[in-house]
Amino acid sequence: MDTLVRGNSADGTIRVLAATTTDLVNEMRRIHDTSATASAALGRLLTAAAIMGAQLKGEDDSVTLQINGDGALGRLIAVTDSRAHVRGYVVNPHADLMPNAKGKLDVGGAVGKGYLSVIRDMGLKEPYIGRIPLVTGEIAEDLTYYYAKSEQIPTAIALGVLVDTDLSIKAAGGYMIQLMPEATEETADRLTELIESLPPITDMVDGGMDAAEIAIAVTNGFDMVIENKSAEPAYECKCTRERVERALVSIGRKDLREIIDEQGEAEMSCRFCDRKYKFNREQL
Repeated sequence: MDTLVRGNSADGTIRVLAATTTDLVNEMRRIHDTSATASAALGRLLTAAAIMGAQLKGEDDSVTLQINGDGALGRLIAVTDSRAHVRGYVVNPHADLMPNAKGKLDVGGAVGKGYLSVIRDMGLKEPYIGRIPLVTGEIAEDLTYYYAKSEQIPTAIALGVLVDTDLSIKAAGGYMIQLMPEATEETADRLTELIESLPPITDMVDGGMDAAEIAIAVTNGFDMVIENKSAEPAYECKCTRERVERALVSIGRKDLREIIDEQGEAEMSCRFCDRKYKFNREQL
């Protein structure tokens, strides 16, 4: 079972969130039938969304991460709520590339150049939208840059998805470490040195570490307090027939009449879960 934990240093200068998301990413792969590269890219984005969702306070708050790149994958979207329940899709789920120079899945190449948008809906009149150019397309580095540029919070993010030979997800997870305003340069230097010495996040998850153990490992040497209450990240679509009906109504009477006259029925599918909704002539 996937888990997500939060923790803070005793002096309040460090915040850490860590998650295992292997089951979540496997469910995404099952729904979207993604290639290895698409699984790695969307899996990382969904893991990041789950971690960011755990920071939301309101029950109805949400965060949407959107990557618009010019690579083979096309647009990627991940949406999370405050329970770290996520959903998402990639426009070209079967797009794949040869491994990069390091022999790794070429997520950056498949994403390409473009923009990352972070949309926070906190129940206000208008959502907050932050947008930055992609730095590498590897997603973790892009989100790290987003926090530094748009929110002025020194942040270290690691995200990973290990795809097995049968395209199933062997391990997935991530962590986020943030420095609070009271943190000293010494604390920042110690954290940087620690992070640079850590193994890849997929090695930690594949080696059997849970979220709490990861959170402790990535802040080793600091006096940390890990919250007892953990979240359970999961892939969950919120589509319903009623929502689809409202979408049909919103296109207007004239367009609905054209569908009735030309097709006699309609079928709409959800981009997040691929569930199909059919409407016959009478229903239309």
